[in-house]
This record gives sequence, C-alpha cells and structure tokens, in this order.
Amino acid sequence: MKEIKECSIDLIYLDPPFFSNRTHTLKNRTQNKYFSFDDTWENNASYAEFLKNRIEIMHSLLKPTGSIFVHCDKSGEHIVRAVLDSVFGSENFQSEIIWTYKRWSNSKKGLLPSHQNIYFYSKSKDFKFNKIFKPYSETTNVDQILQSRTRDIHNKSVYAKDSSGMVKNGESKKGVPLGDVWDIPYLNPKAKERVSYPTQKPILLLEQIINLVTDEGDLVLDPFCGSGTTCVASKLLSRDFIGIDESEDAVTLSYERLANPIKTESNLLKKGRNSYVNADIEALNHLQGVKFNPVQRNKGIDAILVEQFEGSPILVRIQKHDESLSQAASLLAKAMKTKNSKRSILIKTVASDLLEATINFEGLEVISSSALQIAKLIKESS
Repeated sequence: MKEIKECSIDLIYLDPPFFSNRTHTLKNRTQNKYFSFDDTWENNASYAEFLKNRIEIMHSLLKPTGSIFVHCDKSGEHIVRAVLDSVFGSENFQSEIIWTYKRWSNSKKGLLPSHQNIYFYSKSKDFKFNKIFKPYSETTNVDQILQSRTRDIHNKSVYAKDSSGMVKNGESKKGVPLGDVWDIPYLNPKAKERVSYPTQKPILLLEQIINLVTDEGDLVLDPFCGSGTTCVASKLLSRDFIGIDESEDAVTLSYERLANPIKTESNLLKKGRNSYVNADIEALNHLQGVKFNPVQRNKGIDAILVEQFEGSPILVRIQKHDESLSQAASLLAKAMKTKNSKRSILIKTVASDLLEATINFEGLEVISSSALQIAKLIKESS
C-alpha cells in the first residue's frame, strides 16, 4: 500500500482476518488444491496493532470524498470499531451495516450466527454517497406512497393539505432508501460463482457497497482481496481497482476470476422470499397438532415430520382434490426412494364411490382425513 499515491482511492473495502484464532482451509471443487490463511493471534493487542498499522495507511490513501468499509464478525468487531474510531474519528462513523443471511449449520449450544458486520466510515463529512432505493414493504399503505406529509404545530407527522383542505399528492417516489440491514443470500455450495475460497463473499454484496459510494471510473482498493470478489465486482461495474494479497494462490485465483467473471444472480432477491412460499396451506391444516416442517417446491411431499423412523425421515403427502389416491401414492413413493425414507403417510381427503386401486408400497401408510372419518361415522349412524 505504501507504493500507492496518497489521496487517490475512492473506496477501500477490506475483509481482514476476523480474529477467529484458527487457520481457515478449504479444498477447491476439483479437490486438487487447498486455499488457506492463518487467523491466529497472541492476544487482543497484537490483532489491534496489526489492523491499526494498516488502516492508518489506508486513511492516507483515501480521497477526502472517499469511504472505507471494514468487514468483521463477533470475534473482533469490538477491536475493529475501536481502531476505526481512533484512525478515522468517531465523527466520521456513518453506519454499522448488518449483512444477514440464512445458512445451514450444525450450531453449537447457543443462537445460530446468521449475520456479519460491515463498518462504514468516511474520511470527511464531504463523502460521496449515491442513494439506493428498495421496494416498499408489502404492508405500506398506498396513501403513504402517494400523499405528501408535513409537520403540525406539535411536530407530529401529518398529511399535507392545500388551502381548500384537500390532501396534497407528494412528489414522485423511488421507494424506500436503503437501510443498514442487508438481506443478501450467502453463496450456496453449488453456486457457479463459488470458487471454494475460505470466507468468499458474494459479488452482490460488494456491488451494493461499490454502487453506494462510487461512480464509474472511480478507483477501488481491497488490501485483503482473497479470491478477488471486490476486483470482479468493480470490473463488472466499470470501476478501476487494486487488489492485494500475500497469498500467491489467492492472486492467481483472482486473475482467473477476472478473466472469466461469473456472478450468481439471486432469484430470492429478484422475486422476494414470498415467491418461494408455495406450500399447500389448506393441505397442511390436516397436520395441526403434529410437529412438522412444511416442504416448498416438491411434487411428492407436503411435509416432513420432526420425528424420524429408524433414522430416516417420515414423509407426508395430502391427497389433492384433483388426483386419485393411487396417483398421490405413486408420487409419494417416488419421493420416498429419492429421499431414502423408510416410512411415509398419505392422508386421503377425497371420498370416492369407485373402487380404489390397492396401495401397496412398502413403508407407505394411508389414513383418512378427519373430515372423511366424520363423514363415514355420520353415514354409518344414519
């Protein structure tokens, strides 16, 4: 960094060692190379000194309009914040960004970690900032979007009215300004973008940071570039960039990614979480009082019981109104095979005067819904 011209950088993003006190190692997809880095420290002071020596140089490299984003988690966030306050001044602290995500994990005792922190500091009060807007919440009242607001004599927010007492329409609104909690999916193991580098971050996360505080042609620096995500995101957004890493393997990997940038688009962000919720709620009402996990986007299963049978999942399907019992059983039996299930339950919901085909799949049991059982009792007693 000492070779870079002072006051020449528009944005610095760094994802330094997190003070986890372990060596991070991961094999690539072809299982022929290890990527690793050491994150062990003698004590808090040695980690703080390591950061401070480097962040002081970064401060000198930033333009007066520049900003720095430092990525961390619970292991060392208290140290990172103290160092940044010391070097940049607490008056230049802008935001603590919470990057939240859902991620499978065999968590030890305690709450499952599902976020990381990114500290956003500017070099001065005159920092570059581009507003990013997100869609309104589903619960937002249409009047809040259309109508103008003002303050009354009690400083309470109210709808603005014209001289005739009519509520005034507001100016064109682009949405809700970006907040400090970012719901951006973690890279799943099968994502094409993933290169099996420890701590690899998604390009979508870096793109949001870059768009927030830089323009095309600006210069971005990542002094711990790892797999090169910041460089790839900068290239895709037409920014100039500098990436630094002490690992030759990391540098080689970064060059490979820059030669062939691959970004995994998030359907979750495009369509919203609600688009993934397609469990048959009406059908699942038949399982009230039973502990189960609803299943989304599966042709043969509606739910998986929390309880297992001989170490295998118990699958449940509820017969649909437009299918025969044998059709439902065939779909469930196929799912049993692919999910290695030894037992499943098919809930019959459609009464039929026709003779049903015999259901004979090993481990598959058919039971009638409560409605069918009650209808049968009434018929038998009348």
